[in-house]
Amino acid sequence: MKIDGIHYRTIWVADDGWSVEIIDQTRLPHEFAIVRLETADDAARAIKDMLVRGAPLIGATAAYGLCLALRKDASDETLARTYDMLLATRPTAVNLKYSLDAMREVLLPLAGAARLETAYATAARLCDEDVEICRLIGENGLRIIRGLAEAKQGATVNILTHCNAGWLACVDWGTALAPIYMAHDEGIAVQVWVDETRPRNQGASLTAFELGRHGVPHTIVPDNAGGHLMQHGLVDMCIVGTDRTTATGDVANKIGTYLKALAADANGVPFYVALPHTTIDWTLSDGVREIEIEQRSAREVTHMTGRTEKGEIVTVEIAAPGSPAANYGFDVTPARYVTGLITERGVCAASREGLLSLYPERRNGGAA
Repeated sequence: MKIDGIHYRTIWVADDGWSVEIIDQTRLPHEFAIVRLETADDAARAIKDMLVRGAPLIGATAAYGLCLALRKDASDETLARTYDMLLATRPTAVNLKYSLDAMREVLLPLAGAARLETAYATAARLCDEDVEICRLIGENGLRIIRGLAEAKQGATVNILTHCNAGWLACVDWGTALAPIYMAHDEGIAVQVWVDETRPRNQGASLTAFELGRHGVPHTIVPDNAGGHLMQHGLVDMCIVGTDRTTATGDVANKIGTYLKALAADANGVPFYVALPHTTIDWTLSDGVREIEIEQRSAREVTHMTGRTEKGEIVTVEIAAPGSPAANYGFDVTPARYVTGLITERGVCAASREGLLSLYPERRNGGAA
């Protein structure tokens, strides 16, 4: 992804060779600010307060959080304590545990300087792997968009997405947005309906920011407009990301995704979910009952931050004073409403057999 002609990943080691820099997503789209992480506590706050968000990027940040902790003390005790602290920051996204487990497995046999050096090398490898996985997801999803474009004889393909599953949610490329970027770059006419995604407005603030900087035609719509657009034939496909996917194809994504899937099913609109294998939780089979749903601060519902006409960034209260608010961060879309899962290995049905067709090694409990 390029910002003002300069390529950025969403996380990288700073010029000093040890601290870690991120893009503060809480200040987008009005300010592009880079924040430096120097301790594991910094990394934990960045995850919990959503300076970074999106399942793959959360995992990458946690991996570097371990590096920062081990730089001060490379003991087994610090490794264990930091692992537990980072794991507790966000309960829904399974990539967090995947990255921490991958780091711990490599680091446990090592000690001292070797442990620290390997920690940074492993975190960098996990980031590189995420970029390549997202690129492959993009190529596999691109074939779907190509097919729609051919069926429409070159007319614009209208795509609806929810939340942000682009470059800002990953290390680069993104999941749900990667096929859209590739289609646009290939010259396919695409137009993206961007759900605002309240209460944190990741669509209006982040997805629209990304698409705009890349030159992809898009329109921000209220979250409640999706069904209307589908009823009137204005959506050719939906594509979203996921923070945790069960072995049976249920998907947990930003709150409101389930309603879009219901509307898509009612109107015959294909509903795709783009995901890396690191988002599949092979231990779960019933997403509605088994996936823990994060509940966040009521203030995210009752207050909103924006820019005034004078350019000032302010936070205002939008709810009736004194009214309580509930803030469920995610919902679960059952597999029966998902047309297909787009992964780095291909596209499959949202089912156990569909996933096992792409990841046959999991039939015997092996690692993907």
